[in-house]
Amino acid sequence: MPRISKEQMQSLLKLYFIMGSNNCRIEPELVLQQAIEGGISIFQFREKGTDSMAGEEKYQFAKQLKSICISQKIPFIVNDDIELALALDADGVHIGQDDGSVKEVRKRIGDKILGVSTHNLEEVHSAIADGADYLGIGPIYTTTTKEDAKKAQGTTLIKELRRIGIEIPIVGIGGITSENAAPVIENGGNGVAVISEISLADHPLENTRRLLNTINDSFI
Repeated sequence: MPRISKEQMQSLLKLYFIMGSNNCRIEPELVLQQAIEGGISIFQFREKGTDSMAGEEKYQFAKQLKSICISQKIPFIVNDDIELALALDADGVHIGQDDGSVKEVRKRIGDKILGVSTHNLEEVHSAIADGADYLGIGPIYTTTTKEDAKKAQGTTLIKELRRIGIEIPIVGIGGITSENAAPVIENGGNGVAVISEISLADHPLENTRRLLNTINDSFI
C-alpha cells in the first residue's frame, strides 16, 4: 500500500477523535459509534493515564474499537504503542516527542500513517525530515485531559508554519470545543483533534455534529 497523499491526509484530519476507556462517561463503544455517525473523519485509540487498561485487556478493547472503525470505513490510529498497532494491523500510529524516534517508527510501520506531536519549529522540521505524514500541534487551549500537557500556545505555531510555506497536514489539539475550534482552521490547520468534547459529552452525537458544523463553516 503506498504512502497516503498530502491531500488525502488533509481530508482525514478534519475532525479527529481521540479516546480511551478512561475518557468516557458512557460505554466507549457507544461513544465511538455516535462520534462516527456525527461525522468524525479519523479515530485514535489512546489508552493512557489513570485507570487505563494494559496487556490482553487493552488488546481486546482496541480490537473491538478497530472493528467498529472498519465497519464504518474510519481510519484507526494507535497512540504510541507500536507493538499494538502492528499486532492489530492498525492504519497508523501517532507518537509524541517522548515516544521514540520518528525515523525508527517509520521503518517499523512501513507506509502506514504516521502522526507526530510537535510544539516548536525545530520539532516540526525534524518530524517532517524523518517521515511524518501529519503534525499534531498544541495544546491550542488549556486542557486537563492529558496529564503531561504542556502550556497552551494558541494558534501561533500553526500560523507561523503556514507563513513560512510549510505545507504538511496539521491538526490542532488541546481544549478544543465547537465554540473555539474556528481559529485553528482560519490560521491554517486542516482540522481539529478532540477527546473530552465528544467522549465526556452527555450526547456525543450532537457534540460531534456541532463541532463538524463549526469546522465546515470555518473553511468557507
